[in-house]
Amino acid sequence: MTGSKIIGLGHYQPSKVVTNDDLAKLVDTSDEWITTRVGIRTRRIAEKSETVDEMAAQAGAKALAAAGLTGADIDLVVVATCTAIDRSPYMATRVAARLDMVAPAALDVNTACSGFTHALATADHAIRAGSASRALVIGADKLSDFVDWTDRSTCVLIGDGAGAAVVEASDEPGIGPVVWGSVPSMAGVVRIEGPSGPFQQEGQTVFRWTTTVLPELGRRTCEKAGVRPEELAAVVPHQANLRIIEPFVKRLGAEQALLARDVVESGNTAAASIPIALAKLVAAGDVPSGAPVLLFGFGGGLAYAGQVVRCP
Repeated sequence: MTGSKIIGLGHYQPSKVVTNDDLAKLVDTSDEWITTRVGIRTRRIAEKSETVDEMAAQAGAKALAAAGLTGADIDLVVVATCTAIDRSPYMATRVAARLDMVAPAALDVNTACSGFTHALATADHAIRAGSASRALVIGADKLSDFVDWTDRSTCVLIGDGAGAAVVEASDEPGIGPVVWGSVPSMAGVVRIEGPSGPFQQEGQTVFRWTTTVLPELGRRTCEKAGVRPEELAAVVPHQANLRIIEPFVKRLGAEQALLARDVVESGNTAAASIPIALAKLVAAGDVPSGAPVLLFGFGGGLAYAGQVVRCP
């Protein structure tokens, strides 16, 4: 095989919905203040007892069902997360056990909000190298465990959830070359430090970097995939902030593409945001099968990764 492709997607979100009005009871904020600045109206928050691997397994099971497979068909599982509480057993092995996998290679990836696209590239590379034939790639985060609910600049942003993709070897590559990297000198602009956080960021610095640097990185990703921005059917960036991702698409030159705006109803779910948004677009039938879709993750690190994929 000369490449890999996505053959199934799934997502999971907790049942508890927290509105902007709910947050206004906790901190000095309002629905207007939040929507004007970040575009978020609601977010899903997990129960205290709900774990990262539990959410990841729920999303993974749905992706497997969509692909017509079971856990026994998977020989590589990669879980992207930055909010795992336990060091070991790590998330990928716990997910493998929950989904009755037999003997998969299993690893966690922690590049914060760009975790899913890093994990997807890792799975693609492993399949291209012949080290795996089918992979389950999951982004799952529970940021609510690390948020300061008295800080209105951060608590209004976050949400919990998981998204997953099944990837298999293919003669016709459906996952394009990755463009990835980091800005080590800016590693601390988004952070969760110490054993219990809290999640913090330098919002204006992040905004300036994303709105000035990301478009060129997105164009480079399209170029490596042999696709022009104006040919994209959809763009699914990390769902950080509506005021970041809308200018990104405009400056990329992909205004004709459908922009995933799941951040409005789900908030910032870190590594889970791209697969959740992509799974919803596919489930709704908003993107034709085989159409080119740009995925681009960015965030803590300051790390980034993107690729053009063909919609399953």
